[in-house]
Amino acid sequence: MSYYFNKILKNRSFEEAVELVTIELKKEGFGVLTEIDVKATLKKKIDVDFKKYIILGACNPHFAYQALQNEDKIGVFLPCNVIVEEHENGEVEVSAVDPMASMMSVSNNQLENIAVEVQQKLRQVIENLS
Repeated sequence: MSYYFNKILKNRSFEEAVELVTIELKKEGFGVLTEIDVKATLKKKIDVDFKKYIILGACNPHFAYQALQNEDKIGVFLPCNVIVEEHENGEVEVSAVDPMASMMSVSNNQLENIAVEVQQKLRQVIENLS
């Protein structure tokens, strides 16, 4: 089992991809709580050059609340991360965590239905990207 879903976006700039992902997340009920610019952070902290790479911390509050009611330590897996990265050839790739892969390490059957629903929504986000 892979731990993520991904898609290469054709004819999109990095900035367009970040905006498009944010819009598609919103359509599925997710907000972006955090945005980590890995390129800028690595340059500032250890003075290395890295490709354009942003980690979006996406959260659907309804699903987060349900999960937290069933497992109070589930917060270590929240929010759901979505990355946008630009490859050397100029292609932009978007990847989202597969929550089912994360839930395999948690011994709580009540979380499975929540993880399935979140998985479907994140898959839909990736599939809707063009």
